[in-house]
Amino acid sequence: MQFEFYVPTRIVFGEGTLSELNTRYLPGRKALLVISKGRSAKASGAFDRVYSALAEAGRPPVVFAGIGANPSLDEVNAGVALARDEKCDFVVALGGGSVLDSAKAIALTAPNGENYWDFVAAGTGGAIPIHFQPLPLIAITTTAGTGSEADCTAVVTNPATGEKIGFLHPGMFPVLSVVDSGLTLGVPPKLTAYQGFDALFHATECFLSNKANKMSDMLALTSAEYASKYLARAVKDGSDREARDGMSFSNMLSGMVMTLSGCTSKHGMEHAMSAFNPALPHGAGLIMLAPAYYGFMIERHVCDGRFVTLARAMGVEGAKEPRDFLKALSALMQACGVDDLKMSEYGISPENFEELAENAMNSMKRVFLNDRLPLKKEDVIAIYARSYR
Repeated sequence: MQFEFYVPTRIVFGEGTLSELNTRYLPGRKALLVISKGRSAKASGAFDRVYSALAEAGRPPVVFAGIGANPSLDEVNAGVALARDEKCDFVVALGGGSVLDSAKAIALTAPNGENYWDFVAAGTGGAIPIHFQPLPLIAITTTAGTGSEADCTAVVTNPATGEKIGFLHPGMFPVLSVVDSGLTLGVPPKLTAYQGFDALFHATECFLSNKANKMSDMLALTSAEYASKYLARAVKDGSDREARDGMSFSNMLSGMVMTLSGCTSKHGMEHAMSAFNPALPHGAGLIMLAPAYYGFMIERHVCDGRFVTLARAMGVEGAKEPRDFLKALSALMQACGVDDLKMSEYGISPENFEELAENAMNSMKRVFLNDRLPLKKEDVIAIYARSYR
C-alpha cells in the first residue's frame, strides 16, 4: 500500500471542452504553438480554433509546425531556437503524442540551453542538471494514444546515435490539458488502432511492472477495460462518439498510471525498432512484439494471477489461465485489423536483432529495471525472433 501520486495537471475532459480554452488561465504572455508537419490539425479546424482562442485572450502565438511522427532531436532543437528567438514564455501543444512530447522537450530546454540532448539522463545524453523551471505547457491532444497529456515524459529520437529515449522531469507536466474527444473523430482507422494499442500496452505493462501498486492497479485495469470495450468500435466507425470518448478516457488513465508505476522492457524494445526505422509507428511496433513478449513471460509463470486479472478486465469473464490474456489480446488485434503486421515491411531483418537488443537495453535501461523477470540480451533477441514476420 505504498505509492506516490503526483500529477499537477488540470485536466479538462469531454467533447467540446476546447471551446473553453480562451476562458482558462493562460500561464504567460507569448505562446509557442507547436503542431505537426502534417495537415490534420489545420484540416480539422482545430488549429484555427486554438489560434483564435489564444488571440482572443490577447496571446497571439508564434507557430512552430515542425514535428514528425517520430519526433527527432533536430526538430525539437529547431523549436527551442524559435522559442528563444521569439522570447516565448509558455508553450501550447496541439496534436498527438509526438507533438506533446516534443513540446515538453522544447519547454524544458528553452530556459536552460539550446540542445535538448544535453539534459537527457540516459544513453548518450549529457545529463546536465535542469537549473531553470521549464516553460509552462498547455497540452491539447488530438489522438487517443501515449497518455502524454497526463505525464511528465518526453520520447525523442536522436538520429545521430540511433537512440529513442524516454526522459522524464516533473517540470514537463502540462499545467493544463484539454482532452476533447471530438478532436479525435477524424483520426483514420489504422492510426486509431495503433494509438489505442499504445494506450492499452501502457496499462498492461504498468499492471505487470514490479512498480505496480494498489493505486496504479486501479487506473491500469480501468484503462485496459475501456480500451478493450471501445477500441474496435472506434476503429470500425470513427464517428462513434461514445467509443471516441471511451478511448480518450482510457488514454488519459494510461498516462496517469505511468506516473505511479512504469512501462516494462517491451516499450524499450519497440523504441529500438522505431529508432531503427522512424517510419514505423510506435503503436504498430508494440503490436508486433506483444504476443511473443507476453507469451515469453507467461511461459515462465511471471505473475500468473495478474495475467488472469487483465484477461477479465479485457472482457474474458471466466478467465482462469494466464493464456486467456493472450486470447483476449489476439481477439482485439483481429477485431482492429492489426493482427498481420510485419517487421520485414519496415526493413527489419533477423540480422538486426542483436543490434536492436543492445540499443534497447542501453538507451532504455530504465524500463528494463521494471520487469518482474530480468531479461538477458539473449532473451530480448529471442523475443524479437519470435515476433518476426
